[in-house]
Amino acid sequence: MLHAVLSFAVVAGLLTLVPGLDTALVLRAAVSRGRRHAFATALGVGSGTLVWGAAAAAGISALLTASELAYTVLRIAGAIYLVWMGIGMVREAFRAHLSVTTASADAPQTVFASWAKGLGTNLLNPKVGVFYVAMLPQFLPPGVPHLVMGCALAVVHNIEGMAWFTLIICAAGAAEAWLARDSVRRAMDAITGTVVVAFGLKLAFTRRS
Repeated sequence: MLHAVLSFAVVAGLLTLVPGLDTALVLRAAVSRGRRHAFATALGVGSGTLVWGAAAAAGISALLTASELAYTVLRIAGAIYLVWMGIGMVREAFRAHLSVTTASADAPQTVFASWAKGLGTNLLNPKVGVFYVAMLPQFLPPGVPHLVMGCALAVVHNIEGMAWFTLIICAAGAAEAWLARDSVRRAMDAITGTVVVAFGLKLAFTRRS
């Protein structure tokens, strides 16, 4: 069992370090709304990971690999959500009257809203579910309840993700004075929004292999 956990930790750790949508959202939250919202966004992403891990271990998300319709519906819903969110970021970045005060006002007013954004982004990405469906069976040793082991592996993935997000958030905090500039915030919104839209479009036109 320990060998399975360590092997999964290596694979999941390497994937965690690859820059992606989750990293972009957490970094954007750290720049525009501060550490509390950034950590809330990261926890939302982690919560989604736990849900996918538990669902895959229980066999629920296997539906994504068995049903083309289920996969397509979730894929399109996720793509629409990402494109909508990304366009909103880009629109805010190019508003002539945007200021630090306005940027803060346009951001979610509660930490819960930031958590929900991270959760929604993760849950509406069917590739996360497919990843768990494809990977978990390889790391489920015989004699161990699948649901328990699947949740344990998802927790390991979560810990690695939170460690990576913490590093990103702390790095953003160290450069807080520079990142607080309105021009930097606007650039960050434009870049992140463009990345999010690109992820959404890629998700919309990607066919399951």
